[in-house]
Amino acid sequence: MSKFLQPDLVLGSSVLDLTPEMIQRYGLRGLVLDVDETLVPISTADIPDEIYQWIEGLKPIVSLWLVSNNLSQTRISRIAQSLDVPYILGARKPSRRKLRQAVAAMDFPVHQVGMVGDRLFTDVLAGNRLGMFTILVEPMVSPTQTRRCYPVRALEVWLSQLLGASLSAHQSMQQNDTQRNRNT
Repeated sequence: MSKFLQPDLVLGSSVLDLTPEMIQRYGLRGLVLDVDETLVPISTADIPDEIYQWIEGLKPIVSLWLVSNNLSQTRISRIAQSLDVPYILGARKPSRRKLRQAVAAMDFPVHQVGMVGDRLFTDVLAGNRLGMFTILVEPMVSPTQTRRCYPVRALEVWLSQLLGASLSAHQSMQQNDTQRNRNT
């Protein structure tokens, strides 16, 4: 079970720290991005300027799709249209069906597409089940709010570690580099 909960890359910070250099280092040609708490706080549909800049910086090097469990057509379409990125809502992750749809639309081998999200039991589990490169980020927090508590995420982290997943950013990168070197 731990292999399905083990991200290939643990950033230990927000999605904004996922750089084009990192994406190229891992040979990724596409990214599937979770929306709620990964790109924007769940309480808002307003996109921070930093996210706009980050997305624009990625568009020349990777294909981007938003895939959200959220069912709000109004909210998710507004975010996707603002970013000029295609989207899928109601994904029901850890189901792989909608992720498979986004990967097929990108027309890249599944291992060259990264699943980026803040949740282990939805984003990482779904991406790993499909064979994607999984990237765990810290939840996006609104600058106007004090640091929020994420009890479900904390439970997921605790259970994942109990099952043997390593969620240390440095360890995760080293383990996966070592594993990739063995496979080549």
